[in-house]
Amino acid sequence: MMTREEILREVEQTLGFIPEWVKSVPDELLTYEWGLFKDFEIADTRIPLKYKQLIGLGVAAALGCRYSSFFHKEVAKLHGATEEELKEALYIAKHTSGWSAYLNGMQYDYDLFKGEMERSATYLREEMRRRKAA
Repeated sequence: MMTREEILREVEQTLGFIPEWVKSVPDELLTYEWGLFKDFEIADTRIPLKYKQLIGLGVAAALGCRYSSFFHKEVAKLHGATEEELKEALYIAKHTSGWSAYLNGMQYDYDLFKGEMERSATYLREEMRRRKAA
């Protein structure tokens, strides 16, 4: 287990300095939080970093968090996201939030919705197979 000082040195090596928000993390959480941030948040995993940050941007925007919105937008841009990709990620977040509000507000029957989506997916799979065969 790394000491707080070792973690803070690693933060500085990774980010170029130690942000105050990192310094504010309690000792008992710093190892865990830094590990997740370093190994998952700002690292390529099964989802490439650019796409992970675009997802994070959409979630942050839907939550109305300006801190996370700024962070994810900047990291996405560092990893090659274009302005058009940023806009599209935000549009998807807006669109998803809107349909969620509508369907939940209408109390649309979930089982009916699920059945409709499964029916559509079956149709689309068959269409994709048909197009490949043509």
